[in-house]
Amino acid sequence: MNKGRFLMVGAGLSGAVIGRELAEQGHEITIVDSRDHIGGNCHTERDADTDVMVHVYGPHIFHTDDEEVWQYVNRYANFLPYKNRVKTTSQGQVFSLPVNLHTINQFFDKTMRPDEAHDFITQEQADTTITDPQSFEEQAMRFVGRDLYEAFFKGYTIKQWGCHPSELPASILKRLPVRFNYDDNYFFHKFQGMPENGYTDMIAGILDHPSITVKLNTTFKRAMSDEFDHVFYSGPLDGYFDYELGRLGYRTLDFERFTYDGDYQGCAVMNYGEESVPYTRITEHKHFAPWETHEGSVCYREFSRAAGPDDIPYYPIRQVKEKALLGEYVELASKTQKVTFIGRLGTYRYLDMDVTIRESFETAKSALDAISKGQRLRPFYVPVL
Repeated sequence: MNKGRFLMVGAGLSGAVIGRELAEQGHEITIVDSRDHIGGNCHTERDADTDVMVHVYGPHIFHTDDEEVWQYVNRYANFLPYKNRVKTTSQGQVFSLPVNLHTINQFFDKTMRPDEAHDFITQEQADTTITDPQSFEEQAMRFVGRDLYEAFFKGYTIKQWGCHPSELPASILKRLPVRFNYDDNYFFHKFQGMPENGYTDMIAGILDHPSITVKLNTTFKRAMSDEFDHVFYSGPLDGYFDYELGRLGYRTLDFERFTYDGDYQGCAVMNYGEESVPYTRITEHKHFAPWETHEGSVCYREFSRAAGPDDIPYYPIRQVKEKALLGEYVELASKTQKVTFIGRLGTYRYLDMDVTIRESFETAKSALDAISKGQRLRPFYVPVL
């Protein structure tokens, strides 16, 4: 298999990056996707009426500390500066997220300096009786106290995950950002931006290679494997096995799309922290490209719910029950020939875009090394459990 024929299932980031890396080493790559477009959930397209660049499956903001990954995406797209500044509506007011000095002063109607706010939150608000937080709720109470937790985290989390925060592990909130300055940049990462012409254009650049063939509107069938030396599969892990052991749990999103003549909310992302508001947030897509000017606007109201068999799986739940089932599927996959499971769905993990690309680099490198040595490719190249 010195110069092999490989099938990539899925034309998102994982399939595109691994396919490109293998193609550049002389291998023939075929990519199939059941949708009518490339890019997976990163897919972007111009709205015909407003010319706004729309993130069709919800907003994707590129942020990373991985310089090699940043250089890679800039090879295929012109990234322009973008800082994610999130607002939230709660208790009849609009606040800044993540919780920062402005949020704290506004919420408590104070004018504290950084050190004063730090002492106020850590000594007067935080529940210091919680020494080893076991749940999302305990983690939030330990760090910011009941008032801020109930205003900004409780209702949003119930809507997002469909259960009470006391039922979720503390690990979801391990990196709760609380800032005692006026920095409202949602992310900490060194490199942050948006591709000027959208993610689909960037991924088209990655796929632009004479040894890569893309077939859209094509649903993968396991019998296709017979035509190739190996398959890299980025679809749902349980779906590959026709859900024979049961379905892994996911949350999905419903988008209520609407247009507006003008500027609807003045920011890209407005969260709604109260449980009484049925949607988690409204995104206004023209604000994801602040270098552009548009009279009209395209907005999405986001609703989160449990994913059914015909829904797009977005967020793996990965609770105790799901992890047990995942273990069974990993064992089944380990006995499977000629397939490597990749990406968010293939490994049943939530992955940011930069991590997806980094893992794709490492998977391609390991696969090429195995090919050069005549070794069989592994079902997984990343830790799944």
